[in-house]
Amino acid sequence: MKKNDIALEVFKRLKKLYPDAHCELNHSNPFELLIATILSAQCTDVRVNMVTPGLFKKFPTPQKMAKAKLEDVQEAIKSINFFNNKSKALIGCAQILVEKFQGEVPKTVEELSQLPGVGRKTANVVLGNAFNINTGIVVDTHVKRTTYLLGITKNTDPEKVEQDLIKLFPIETWTDLAHLLIFLGRRTCIARRPQCDLCILKDICPSATITKEKKAPQKSLRGTK
Repeated sequence: MKKNDIALEVFKRLKKLYPDAHCELNHSNPFELLIATILSAQCTDVRVNMVTPGLFKKFPTPQKMAKAKLEDVQEAIKSINFFNNKSKALIGCAQILVEKFQGEVPKTVEELSQLPGVGRKTANVVLGNAFNINTGIVVDTHVKRTTYLLGITKNTDPEKVEQDLIKLFPIETWTDLAHLLIFLGRRTCIARRPQCDLCILKDICPSATITKEKKAPQKSLRGTK
């Protein structure tokens, strides 16, 4: 099969397997998703979801968070990795939202990237899931690992992986694609114990048929989140 055909077959099968694939960061509005995504950097969604209910109860709006004391935000998210730096980023982000964007989460990558703690990946998450705007494809550790193992990309740099995927998948699939690959990475193509025998893609995945010796160099791609 050609790479384009494999890509479309991957999407079709995963969509059938995971029809409910979605962003697993709990949120009820764009601001909450933005904050949760900033917190999720180098941290699991499960941990973030344990922290955000209390955080959003204390600081439910950009206006409230913009006026928060640093130590109060630190206390609220202290179980999150790098909570000191992230606390500063959250307050700074909220302040810019209030001062520059009238308290509203902007709807472009360029504007979102002006906010502390926000890069292209975070911007793609917010735009795709809060506003249904497909400006790019979220490439986290699961997306990077699974697409490499599937042979869809030979790159490991997230920005290069994203560009490879953009060329293969229709724009209307981009947000769903990331969710589907993340579900695959968390449920079947698990970093330390990939369940190739149970995988719906095993017949089209080159990594499902290679020997353990050949798989060994790919360990660096089996990072977890």
